[in-house]
Amino acid sequence: MNKLTSIDKELLAQIADLHKIPEGSYNIRKDGELFARNSSSDIEIVSKKNKPGIDIIVKSGVKNKSVHIPVIVAKSGFKDIVYNDFYIGNNAEVTIVAGCGIHNNSSKESGHDGIHSFHIGKNAKVTYIEKHLALGNGSGGKILNPVTKITMEKSSFFEIQTIQLGGVSYSNRNTVASLKDNAELVIKEKILTTDNQEAKTNFKVNLLGKNCKCNVISRSVAKDNSRQIFKSNLIGKAECFGRVECDAILLGNASVKSIPEIDAQSVDASLNHEATVGKIAGEQLLKLMTLGLNEKEAEEVIIKGYLR
Repeated sequence: MNKLTSIDKELLAQIADLHKIPEGSYNIRKDGELFARNSSSDIEIVSKKNKPGIDIIVKSGVKNKSVHIPVIVAKSGFKDIVYNDFYIGNNAEVTIVAGCGIHNNSSKESGHDGIHSFHIGKNAKVTYIEKHLALGNGSGGKILNPVTKITMEKSSFFEIQTIQLGGVSYSNRNTVASLKDNAELVIKEKILTTDNQEAKTNFKVNLLGKNCKCNVISRSVAKDNSRQIFKSNLIGKAECFGRVECDAILLGNASVKSIPEIDAQSVDASLNHEATVGKIAGEQLLKLMTLGLNEKEAEEVIIKGYLR
């Protein structure tokens, strides 16, 4: 960590909760180059030969292990792209901490596109945490375009926690998943946009196997003149269950659009979508203001609790 700047360290702390080089397996990428890496006997990390990126190989039967793979873009005007493949062995249990932090003080556009493919083995259990953050006062864009492709084998479990809580001027998040028998996918999304920022989210889940499940929960806050678009498409091709819950809070002149699509191709498919968009309730503000907070402070308390 001694070779990292104070800005680098701040980004790593916020996107991956790293205050020092972690134990076990990790891969830290900075400005398109490998900064630090370690593989263990349980989790191997290998560079791709024909394009930028890595293969993360979690061996079958591994229990209670974690791997950190954060990315930093600190060079103004730099655009990074990386292709990562995750191979999770049968019966493995692992937590993957990813995320990207951008710092841009210039008028040039900086960005990172992370294309991640997950191959989840039978009975495996995976938690994937991906945080996005941008810092810097430059007028140049801070762009993040994550793509996630997921294939889940029988009786596997995969939870995604995707969090974007500041500074990103534009993001376009695309997730496509296919689930086999008894597989379960849980997606928890949290997004905050301000100023003139724009965030797009698109989930497409193919429920292919008997008794597979998917639950998507999106919480977002749009402030000022920012814009958000949320799209979801659940495709049920077997006896399955799918649910999407999209809740958003609007402040200022912001806008949020929720576009649900449900495609039941089996009489045994159970699919539903709920969407709520509105402002902060006046009684919530009033209650906090009676405790001594001004209106802006009260709003911030409510937003933090909502996105927790």
